[in-house]
Amino acid sequence: MLIFLDTEFTDFIDCELISIGMVSEDGLHVLYLEVQDFDRLKCKAFVQAAVWSQLGKVDGASISKAALADRLRQWFDSLPHDVVLACDSQHDLDLLADVLDGTWPANVSGWLDLRECQTNPAFDRAAATYHATTGQPWHHALYDAYAHRAGWLAVSNAG
Repeated sequence: MLIFLDTEFTDFIDCELISIGMVSEDGLHVLYLEVQDFDRLKCKAFVQAAVWSQLGKVDGASISKAALADRLRQWFDSLPHDVVLACDSQHDLDLLADVLDGTWPANVSGWLDLRECQTNPAFDRAAATYHATTGQPWHHALYDAYAHRAGWLAVSNAG
């Protein structure tokens, strides 16, 4: 099962998770969480402008750093075996690994690097179409995970 993953974070250098979004290939498994106690002082101007305004708009998404790992593990435990994480950045994987203290859930079996898929123009068109037709903003971890899913489906269905 593919799980499309996206994160928002403070900065590429002083990297701290702000939010995480995941959606399964079939769209039936969805998780979105926002870390309520991230260090806002670490955020660069881009993050302040593009990410902060989107926080607090999804009911039930807010969670403390202390509770985050347990909540993620519970969600992964609810998924079938052989989960492959699909994302377009090593940062997304690293942030998830940091939250999980470097111990992947037993059902996570690998990673699909979406950067390879993004060389196909159909991927970017489908991701942009997702955002345009739903009205959901870019730089929101959940909606970008959905856009990754749309791009993957466009590329995989074209072949």
